[in-house]
Amino acid sequence: MRFRLSWLCLRVVCAATVMASQAFAEAQRPVRPNILFIMSDDHTAQAVGAYATVLKSLNPTPELDRLAAGGMVFDNAFCVNAICTPSRACIITGQYPHNNGVFDLTGYIPPSRQTLPILMREAGYQTAIIGKWHLKREPHFDYYKVLPGQGKYMGPVFRVQGPKPWPSNTVEHPGEHSSDAITDATLDWLRNHRDPDQPFFLCHQFKAPHDFFENAPRYQDYLNDVEIPEPPSLYDVPSTFGSLATRGDGDELMPHIGTSIGKRNPRRSYAADLHRLYPEEFPSDYDLERLSEEETTHLAYQAYLRKYLRCVKGVDDNLKRLFDYLKQEGLYDQTLIIYTGDQGFWLGENDYQDKRWAYDKSMRMPLIVRYPPAIAAGTRSDAMIENVDFPALMLDYAGIALPESMQGRSFRSICETGREPENWKQAVYYRYWMHMAHHDNPGEMAIRTKRHKLIFFYGCDYEGGNQTPPAWECYDLIKDPEEWNNVIDHPEYRETVASLKDQLARLRKEVGDDGSHYPACEAVVQAFWADDASDRQRAREISHAFKVRREATLARPGKL
Repeated sequence: MRFRLSWLCLRVVCAATVMASQAFAEAQRPVRPNILFIMSDDHTAQAVGAYATVLKSLNPTPELDRLAAGGMVFDNAFCVNAICTPSRACIITGQYPHNNGVFDLTGYIPPSRQTLPILMREAGYQTAIIGKWHLKREPHFDYYKVLPGQGKYMGPVFRVQGPKPWPSNTVEHPGEHSSDAITDATLDWLRNHRDPDQPFFLCHQFKAPHDFFENAPRYQDYLNDVEIPEPPSLYDVPSTFGSLATRGDGDELMPHIGTSIGKRNPRRSYAADLHRLYPEEFPSDYDLERLSEEETTHLAYQAYLRKYLRCVKGVDDNLKRLFDYLKQEGLYDQTLIIYTGDQGFWLGENDYQDKRWAYDKSMRMPLIVRYPPAIAAGTRSDAMIENVDFPALMLDYAGIALPESMQGRSFRSICETGREPENWKQAVYYRYWMHMAHHDNPGEMAIRTKRHKLIFFYGCDYEGGNQTPPAWECYDLIKDPEEWNNVIDHPEYRETVASLKDQLARLRKEVGDDGSHYPACEAVVQAFWADDASDRQRAREISHAFKVRREATLARPGKL
């Protein structure tokens, strides 16, 4: 009996030792967080409370500000092409547009090249994407419920998995606003489709606040009686801003370059477009022809910001619903949460609307990263981050090696220490290819450092045609954070400009934008790169010729 008891005791001790050993081994394994990637459309940093702006007094994003207070806010996060489809393609592939092939809104990423979700799935993550997709081909996720194209604000239709081939299976949310419907769908996935034994990689992507800004009816009274603060350059754009490329010779292209809030641009302005869509937001006696430029700009801006911020409030309120659920289920602090917009957006500064420009208002993205086990609350970083770096960060936290195809780098150590590695990038690259499409923005490329911005408006389409005047611009972002003073010809900046040009040329090669993608376009780039006296004279001639072409187009019936 004594022997049998001893044997039993030995077995119990051995079993306990094995269990303790297994528990220790489990504890030593890297914890893989859930990953929640949240992206709004056109939600610019100027409309996030965590970024100090003229709108801060309106408290537009209390829930996002709480998220920011619990993690790290990035002040120098930038997209490499400020337009919806290319920005999303950069994040799903980790590549610059000239390498992933998505130069503009016509581009797409086939399932086989959707690198980020593929790697997450292979590593054991349950993957889902809900909301705006905009990459045209079927999402390579375990679960998807995505808007077709831009999608509708009210009564949205979603493409889902089903018995028919993509994109034929659809479901509709009649009478519901897209921000509510997208959040309902995400909550449904978390409650009814999530496998609690797997970490999840979930993309929650709002359509809002993309223009034209249709808010949920419950927000119609929000900001109705508020005079919304106006940016100082709304009415009075400094004469030192821009160049021949953006203003034309003798300012002759001011009506034709960059769409406007007021009636400066006769082809497209919020003064006309928003009144046509939302006349209730304007005084009953509103008359575009009778009112002065300043009066129409003021009324259009107020209508614009009310509609925009109502959509932002819908986003913020729905984030509270989502975060409340995660807290209730004990998931909030165990989830790496990333919030961003797909690019910045102009909120009336310099009388501009939309995005696309290489200026910070559209190039800068809001970026908030929260993960309490590793990232200190209430921290900020001025490290240079590009959206091609986003997937590398997520893969790093998932314990997945970065594939050679990805050009971005993980900034996990910056998130966790607040310090940049010694070899961290000190400049970011930008290129906008959709020359004079939709919002009258010229083709451009740029380099942005912490101190300076150098922009080259080469001014042509993919085939080198429809030229607008080429010109260079340089801004000192320490002395001139609003980018109002182009110092390209200032003697004090001669060496700086030369150095930045050399950096831009090298950076183009480093990221693979070597000119081979569209040779005719590259020929124009090289023809005006020197920016000498003969280049500038030809640019003035191009300005005059473009003015003639544009005015002839506007004179045709039905073009205004």
